[in-house]
Amino acid sequence: MRKKIIAGNWKMNKTLEEGMGLVSELSNMLKDEYQGSAEVVIIPPFVHLNAVSKLIADNPRLASGAQNCSNHKSGAYTGEVSAGMIGSVGCKYVIIGHSERRQYFGEHNAWLAQKIDAVLTAGLNPIYCCGETLEERENNSHFEVLEKQISEGLFHLNDDQIKQVVVAYEPVWAIGTGKTASTAQAQEIHAFIRGLISKKYNEALAQEITIQYGGSVKAENAAELFAAPDIDGALVGGAALQSRSFVDIVKAMA
Repeated sequence: MRKKIIAGNWKMNKTLEEGMGLVSELSNMLKDEYQGSAEVVIIPPFVHLNAVSKLIADNPRLASGAQNCSNHKSGAYTGEVSAGMIGSVGCKYVIIGHSERRQYFGEHNAWLAQKIDAVLTAGLNPIYCCGETLEERENNSHFEVLEKQISEGLFHLNDDQIKQVVVAYEPVWAIGTGKTASTAQAQEIHAFIRGLISKKYNEALAQEITIQYGGSVKAENAAELFAAPDIDGALVGGAALQSRSFVDIVKAMA
């Protein structure tokens, strides 16, 4: 059975004090309210990672992750953070290729492939983001865009490596807009991505890959999305900044 993963990407939000308070609330609420098997991943800004990882170290329901990393192992790269550094503070996951990184910082597929390699070399799990813009969907090029993102970012990996990757489909037009892909739209793309992996590797391996949906996920639509056969969780943005809304999303993964 594929692992179910609900990850909360805080983006550039929360002071350390605010973040620690949120994590404490989440930990206590999940203990009281959620008995399922989904893994819950907290992805705060870099400066909070050490403190958050220590706070959740004894909670098997929770894991921590970073929002990005360098493609370099070490060196004179001022302002960058390596995958090894991220792992050294207890993190398990690293988001690679979020649409905001692609859009604002010019991260392209070849660069992201190098970051995937760096994360895997450090013994961590990449959460690889892919998704189309509104223009690309409206001109029916979204399948081509997604295939290019997946193939150029991931298909250099061998069988054992690809199994360590979580894929997150995030339609760019639904991130932070309040718009959400319909369950049918999301399922169609998740099945398409799984089909690409099956074609490159094999069907059995493709069935092991966790594919999350992201894009204005909230408690009101989570259960319907999670009921789709190829949607294995969510990469949550804004709703992850409030304990009640995020816990309710986790609880929707029955």
